[in-house]
Amino acid sequence: MEMEYTMDMFFRQMWVDERLKFEGPIEILRLNNMMVDKIWTPDTFFRNSKKSIAHNMTTPNKMFRIMQNGTVFYTMRLTISAECPMLLHDFPMDGHACPLYFGSYAYTNREIVYTWRKGLEASVDVPPESISLLQYDLVGQTLYSETYKIHTGHYSVQVVHFRLQRKLGYYLIQTYVPLIMVVVLSQVGFWINKESVPARTVAGITTVLTMTTLSISARECLPKVSYATAMDWFIAVCFAFVASALIEFAAVNYFATLQAVQFHRKKRKMSRQSDSVVTTASDDEAGTPDSGSLHSFKQQRSNSVISEPEQRLPMFLQSGSAIPANMHLAGTSPIDSYSRVLFPLAFGSFNLFYWFYYLYKDTMEKPRALMNL
Repeated sequence: MEMEYTMDMFFRQMWVDERLKFEGPIEILRLNNMMVDKIWTPDTFFRNSKKSIAHNMTTPNKMFRIMQNGTVFYTMRLTISAECPMLLHDFPMDGHACPLYFGSYAYTNREIVYTWRKGLEASVDVPPESISLLQYDLVGQTLYSETYKIHTGHYSVQVVHFRLQRKLGYYLIQTYVPLIMVVVLSQVGFWINKESVPARTVAGITTVLTMTTLSISARECLPKVSYATAMDWFIAVCFAFVASALIEFAAVNYFATLQAVQFHRKKRKMSRQSDSVVTTASDDEAGTPDSGSLHSFKQQRSNSVISEPEQRLPMFLQSGSAIPANMHLAGTSPIDSYSRVLFPLAFGSFNLFYWFYYLYKDTMEKPRALMNL
């Protein structure tokens, strides 16, 4: 993106030269554009233009008229590329006032004073087909006169500010909607079993990489500014949500691992206690051989109580990652339960605030004075 604009216009000037007065039946003398070089013309130039082209196909696009009272009407077709300093804090919901400055190059305001012939409202006429541009809408223009002060004198300058409002549709389709979809997909992992470590890890890393790619592509069309734009803030928040979803799974996996370690420790402790009970019962049985049948019955009963029948699952379920290795550790993590509610609620609240703030904010830049350029 270059901070400039190009416009094709018909530039009309009118001045009075009493030396060109004439009388006769002809009220308006229509002359060839070759006669322009024979009379005095103002040395008008565009102060903030980078490139100007006067059209010459098939002949020079100029019109030259002289009235009986010495009024000269001179118009030409020009294509001008002019500077347009932009503040992109509100990009892509921003609006800009692109200036066009023109005046005399050598004559001060004591010799030439420029005025708007039809006033500040009707001197600049924009056709309806030029109001809607590819990326902008021309919402209006502001006209005024200014005196430019430099060391060689004071110069009369005419100023036009074209107010351009950027269209949001392209960036909404190419950037905002994909970013929102990536964040939503990153939160789908909260509904996947915590035992499915590969699935949730791949989903989290993929969404992070996708977010990085989208942010890089969104910045390619922007100039290298040193401040954050509105799109940068949106990308940063979306990246934070995606990274938080990956960190959330790391926390879920960590606490699930602690739970599994505690469960296995408790299981081993109970196993050692049951072994000690069986050993004590065997010693008692050896000391009292008369009660052998009774102890055998008790031992069989205790063994039947301690050894619970194992739950057998089909082979295709035992090999699946969605089925936990230990059914006692199955279930939804409390962190996942809270994340299923808090993450969508926080992201929805952010979008509501973001779009309400920028869509109802007056993002149109205020016209700048010539001396500030």
